Amino acid sequence: MTYRAPVADYRFLFREMLDIGSLGKPSMDPGIELDDCDRILEAAGILAEEKIAPLQSHGDLNPARMENGVVRTPPQFADGYKALTEGAWIGMSAAEEFGGMALPGILQNAVCEMINGACMALGLNVLLTQGQIEALSNHASESVKKMFLPNLVSGNWSGTMNMTESHAGSDIGALKTKAEPDSDGTYRITGQKIYISWGDCDFVENVCHLVLARLPGAPEGSKGISLFLVPKRLPDADGGLGHANSLKVVGLERKLGIHGSPTATMEFAGAKGWIVGAPNSGLRVMFDMMNYARLAVGFQGVAVAEAAAGQAAEYALGRVQGRPARSEGTGTVIEHADVRRTLLKMRAQIFAARAICASCAFAEDMAAATGDESWRSRSALLTPVAKSFGSDTGVEVALQAIQIMGGAGYIEDSGSAQFLRDVLVTTIYEGTNGIQAMDLVARKMADGGESLEALITELEASASECRSADDEPVGLLKSEIARFRKTAGWMLKQGDMNQRFAGSRSFLRALALLLGADFHLRAFAAEAGNGRRSALARVYFNRFVPCISSCCNEAEAGDSDLYSISAEDLGGWADA
Repeated sequence: MTYRAPVADYRFLFREMLDIGSLGKPSMDPGIELDDCDRILEAAGILAEEKIAPLQSHGDLNPARMENGVVRTPPQFADGYKALTEGAWIGMSAAEEFGGMALPGILQNAVCEMINGACMALGLNVLLTQGQIEALSNHASESVKKMFLPNLVSGNWSGTMNMTESHAGSDIGALKTKAEPDSDGTYRITGQKIYISWGDCDFVENVCHLVLARLPGAPEGSKGISLFLVPKRLPDADGGLGHANSLKVVGLERKLGIHGSPTATMEFAGAKGWIVGAPNSGLRVMFDMMNYARLAVGFQGVAVAEAAAGQAAEYALGRVQGRPARSEGTGTVIEHADVRRTLLKMRAQIFAARAICASCAFAEDMAAATGDESWRSRSALLTPVAKSFGSDTGVEVALQAIQIMGGAGYIEDSGSAQFLRDVLVTTIYEGTNGIQAMDLVARKMADGGESLEALITELEASASECRSADDEPVGLLKSEIARFRKTAGWMLKQGDMNQRFAGSRSFLRALALLLGADFHLRAFAAEAGNGRRSALARVYFNRFVPCISSCCNEAEAGDSDLYSISAEDLGGWADA
């Protein structure tokens, strides 16, 4: 089965949905030409299909491993990574002074979707380095930027984030890793971190770790956390590599998927590091990398969904099984109504999820380019939606793809099962999807719902603008917008936050489906109701839009039924 990069979908999104031509350097002048975007997307598609996709099964069958204390990654990954660095794909959106091309982040995310769709295990390495570049660009001192960014941007070095400890997962404030000031202005980092993706690598010269740690006398909890850049090998005065730092990998996890990506337990034993940002502001600084990564993980989910859907459709086109469902059809299983329904729902959901992720990336670019707080608020509001719905889409589509392929999908040799195993982690890392939903109804609505109301109002206006396309879906969408607004109001009235949290996953899903409906309706209007995207929009309105009200109903159910059974009875259900 072959991977096909979604170049056409991005070309359509950039031309019909998002004003990407207005994006460029911070001055927004001269912007970026759509023809240039096309050339970049096409080149990235070729790279993903020809250089990266062949690595997918190699990474799964040859997991990263420890060998005499050294981390070994799948041998084929080195060539794929070399292709990424030779094409300057890693630092696309980085500043030109550090070797980047200052391209819009939305374009970098589109390219990364293709890389992750071709091979997520390797794509995760790039994602983490790009997130570190983002954090350092915004918060590091000039000397640290000059020391580290050129090599990170080029891909000579890679980056990680070190947050989790065995006793401090989602509760980051409980971490115990400590940082002691040194006489030369640097710090000595001591502690252990777990679940560190790409904690070491044998095809780059150096691995740079962003590590959360606590300074002496720092306040308790999250307010007393600082951030440090701790490299595997210390740069010398000329920017080259000096001696090894006091850190090491003490173990690798055995995982359900992304086998080619080493997930390490890191030990820091007085390792030298440079502070990034002000003391005790580490969590806020790290959130720059985390927010970048959360959106990128949403794109990862879409990426794997695209790959799985493409494989399933290719299989269905060639598989003859049973009596032909339609005499005028192909005679293959793709003519069966349920197979058609499943494939079209997969495609409709992927388009919606990709558009949501892209619109979030666009909002981030506009915030950076204009300094307009409304764009920053939009980006913050959409990030948990993009991460959660994108990754949920990856899992749901990968699961349905196996169903389409039947027994062949269940057999590992087909590669279909790998998509599901790999993508499951996207619903967990960078904040579980449950935490994303809680973030949406708590922090993202802490402005009294102002940002959300602005978005709802835009959706209403967008629906009105599309009225000439087809009155029926417009009317349905407006009805669902009104229903969602009522639920948002219900959420805002709940002083007990647990009432919000009980329905937060359904609330996020309702918002995502509503946003997807807007993008599908605009695609319908762009084609004047005639074309494959218009047909897909009809599927979305028939099969997904009616689910918005049911999600809203559950979101308003509160928490009383969830606590009507004791924890003891729930935990010991089989013994009752």
